[in-house]
Amino acid sequence: MRQIILDTETTGLEPELGHRIIEIGCIEVVNRRRSGRVFHRYLRPDREIDAGALQVHGITAEFLEGQPRFAEVAAEWLDFVRGAELVIHNAPFDVAFLDAELARLAEPPGRVGDVCQVLDTLLLARQLHPGQRNGLDALCKRYSVDNSQRDLHGALLDADLLLEVYLAMTGGQGALTLDASDESAAAQLPARRAKRPRGTLVVVRAVAAELEAHERRLLALDKASGGRTLWRSVEPGT
Repeated sequence: MRQIILDTETTGLEPELGHRIIEIGCIEVVNRRRSGRVFHRYLRPDREIDAGALQVHGITAEFLEGQPRFAEVAAEWLDFVRGAELVIHNAPFDVAFLDAELARLAEPPGRVGDVCQVLDTLLLARQLHPGQRNGLDALCKRYSVDNSQRDLHGALLDADLLLEVYLAMTGGQGALTLDASDESAAAQLPARRAKRPRGTLVVVRAVAAELEAHERRLLALDKASGGRTLWRSVEPGT
């Protein structure tokens, strides 16, 4: 199974008001293991960054000068995520921004949902922990994920933290239990027996001195316990 852990940083909160993506971070996971492939870009938004957003991520307009626009990296990003399941915390927010960026392209390729499936880890966390705080920082604390480097938000940093949280949320003991259908299917599988190793079984028996030392140890335990020890009652002849 191929998944992409994704996060974005933006100029503000409302894509419908023209706010843009200024950072996108993606980490590829295959069968719940990091593949080593990462997509990370800073993007020039061609607009001002809201003061509130700047306090969250600390990315300035000056820093973004000279960075590519989304249109310049869109094809590369689409190739990276196409056919995968996107794992996003509060997915409607990021997907709305991505859809808005895709819609601005000269030849819009469609919406995110047309090329990927989407899993919202915020919704998953609310199902697992109803009535509790389920922001990324709270989940890091709950699942003992070290987020001490998160002074400011960052798309790739947050995607990395989300990956650890997601694996912890979905990798518990409960995933190993069988329901009725699983048990029925398992019962139909052919029984498998472990193969015995070839060769002669070697039995090493205690010598007389070892038996005497063992008996002295038992007598000492009998005395310390104030009576016959438990294993005396199961010895042959007792």
